Amino acid sequence: MRSILILMGAFFIAGCQAADPLSGKNDPKDPWWSLSFFEPAYMKVWVEDSAVEDINGKLFRRTGGGTAGSHDSEDATEAARGWTKNVSSGIRGVVGADLPKRIYVRWQSIVESKTYRAWVDIPEEARQLMHSSVNERCLATPEEPANYITMVYLGLAPGGIVQVWVTDKCLKSVKVARAQAEIEPLGPSQGKSEGRYAYPVSPESKYYIQKYGIPYGSW
Repeated sequence: MRSILILMGAFFIAGCQAADPLSGKNDPKDPWWSLSFFEPAYMKVWVEDSAVEDINGKLFRRTGGGTAGSHDSEDATEAARGWTKNVSSGIRGVVGADLPKRIYVRWQSIVESKTYRAWVDIPEEARQLMHSSVNERCLATPEEPANYITMVYLGLAPGGIVQVWVTDKCLKSVKVARAQAEIEPLGPSQGKSEGRYAYPVSPESKYYIQKYGIPYGSW
């Protein structure tokens, strides 16, 4: 009798899970998560290096670099002030890593001719959002599968500001952390480029800064 009750309970639980219209547990998903970078409009950066320590204490080096996503705007007056509501960039999977405990980034702030570095702690609430984003469907679109991959964005701003977002189950970018980086004492490229930065300030960025300045304190 006890075995029958246990079996009936198992069927009941399975039936409840199957009936949950927001469950994305069986939806197709990438086994990894994505780490990419974002910059304020006209505030160009070059990411030299990044690394991830996951919740199991494993360190993953060289997890991404290069240019960052940006939303430059022709309506430039306040374009660089604060962060856009539509944070996005390319997808770069952190292959082999579990959810992140902390993330390292070293980058060149091209418009300042400065190089920064920082470790950013990722809070538990961010990991919960990452997990639910690929295992639960969005309430507004329950007929759509859950997100295929969960994404982490690091916003890199003048003054050494690092802002972290993760995507929730409705693909909304949620701010989860902020950090102040320190100056890299070796300068650009760890002192191997004789002080040269990855590329010169673009004419568009130069014009913006000359006219409106760098909006420190807005990030």
